[in-house]
Amino acid sequence: MEIQIIKETNNPLLNRREVIFKVTKETATPSRKSVVEKIAATMNSKPGLVMISRMNTEFGKRETIGYAKIYETEERARQVENDYVISRNTFGGAKKEES
Repeated sequence: MEIQIIKETNNPLLNRREVIFKVTKETATPSRKSVVEKIAATMNSKPGLVMISRMNTEFGKRETIGYAKIYETEERARQVENDYVISRNTFGGAKKEES
């Protein structure tokens, strides 16, 4: 799996960077978790601060185009994003909230 950043914009009002990316893969569409970890490593961030909004794969292509938001702090991410988006993009954080 290879990730290429197509466009990066800085959004100072919401304290985040917005990224349009392309994932090139050899097999099936990669999991959201693996894409979040790869984007975090590529953009010098933590996996808990990367929120993927969408990933679209066209039939028959080995490319997935997606849109992600990378927040500066976890507090700001919780203020801006809906709960279902946070639980979808943080893997293991949902268990902490239940207890």
